[in-house]
Amino acid sequence: MDLTKALAELRSERDDIDQAILSLERLAGSRPRGRGRPPGHKIGAVRKRPIIVPRGSGDRIKTAAE
Repeated sequence: MDLTKALAELRSERDDIDQAILSLERLAGSRPRGRGRPPGHKIGAVRKRPIIVPRGSGDRIKTAAE
């Protein structure tokens, strides 16, 4: 086997291994997804709508969740 050919193959394999290592390091460095229920801003906040209070209570408007 020619020595220069063997060196070229080893360099090629080394480049492939370096790429695999970089990919795995990126995966390990990324933040994993959290467990459980997502925060409210991701699932849509609850809209509030005004509830009209009867006339005898001083014409106040209260808000309540739908």
